[in-house]
Amino acid sequence: METKNIMIVGVGGQGTLLTSRILGGIMLSAGYDVKLSEVHGMAQRGGSVVTFVRYGDKVYEPIVEEGQADVLIAFERLEAMRYVQFLKKDGVLIVNDQRIDPMPVITGAAEYPSNIIETISDGRAVYSMDAKAKALELGNSKVFNIIILGMAAKHMNFSKEQWLDVIAKTVPEKTIEINQKAFIAGYES
Repeated sequence: METKNIMIVGVGGQGTLLTSRILGGIMLSAGYDVKLSEVHGMAQRGGSVVTFVRYGDKVYEPIVEEGQADVLIAFERLEAMRYVQFLKKDGVLIVNDQRIDPMPVITGAAEYPSNIIETISDGRAVYSMDAKAKALELGNSKVFNIIILGMAAKHMNFSKEQWLDVIAKTVPEKTIEINQKAFIAGYES
């Protein structure tokens, strides 16, 4: 199998690292060679966080180049816009339609762009939802990242059962049930 490239982008504290661990876990359990690379910006201060996940028969390097991501998972819409150039022409972009103002917007030095989803959708396969609102419906706002992962999982060749098994092995025991419910909510959306 040729190497597949997944990129996860978000803001510090949104669960990009947990999501990459789940992705790495499912790929390893399926017998693939997997490389993960985490690029931390100002994660503790709400800055940009980028994680690359590459898998296939043999993967030689962890970094995804521009124009090479098969799936781009964005936990915030401005981060989706910031990294959309990494997506392949036939790639899929999954976006949590949430706004988190970066420091330049908070201080008034910049304006948050409008119509981001519409702008990045031009000629691309883009799927978006307000996963934070859906997570609140489930009773835990922290699982929005797993909802988005569920949406992205439909564009990867692993069964729902495989995903649920890896989630159970990866998240803290007391959160298995809510994380599996969140995954199913995204997967079935």
